[in-house]
Amino acid sequence: MVAIVSASDAFDDPAYRAGVVDLLGLLGLGELMGFERMAADAGLAPTLADKAALAGMAVTEFHHFERIRDRLDELGAPVDEAMAPFRVPLEQFHANTAPADWLEGLVKAYVGDGIAADFYREVAETVDPATRQLVIDVLADAGHADFAVGRVREAVDADPRLAGRLALWARRLVGEALAQAQRVAVDRDALAALLVGGVDRPGMDLAELGQLFARITKKHTDRMTKLGLSA
Repeated sequence: MVAIVSASDAFDDPAYRAGVVDLLGLLGLGELMGFERMAADAGLAPTLADKAALAGMAVTEFHHFERIRDRLDELGAPVDEAMAPFRVPLEQFHANTAPADWLEGLVKAYVGDGIAADFYREVAETVDPATRQLVIDVLADAGHADFAVGRVREAVDADPRLAGRLALWARRLVGEALAQAQRVAVDRDALAALLVGGVDRPGMDLAELGQLFARITKKHTDRMTKLGLSA
């Protein structure tokens, strides 16, 4: 059973504080890189309307990053230091999953970001209410999900041959995302401790962890269905 963490005493625990700083550092870097990626993807957009839509979503991503940066400042954790441990794995993920075209970029943002967001939301269930609400607010969809689904389905309807290639691409994204997530979990004990807990703060047992990943897998399958692709 995951413990309910109160805001009044949560940050008196140095291990808990370190875990929250890790969570916000990882999420902040994800939002910053999301801003950069959406801005770059806007350059691949086939129409000016698509370019403007992605540019607007990129701005929203940056505002999300700013909120995390400000919260880290309140915690006395410089944003550069909080994000630094996650730079290599996230940069490696993006290097290994560079999209070849506009559609692959949309699938990457929808599928890859979706898996990451599901994980962050699960971890947020183990933290204090203020941190949980910040995570939820930052992960609020800026319209990119519907945008990506609409454009991908239009393309697949126009050329059904695209479905196989994009489905394979999505599977590759999932594999890379899980590999990097395992790397982060192994390297960052404080972040992992938010899930598994500590001596005075019980976390998830193995059965609950299994259910967590089952929920994430189910949500991924649902996204693929919405895209019109096989999981």
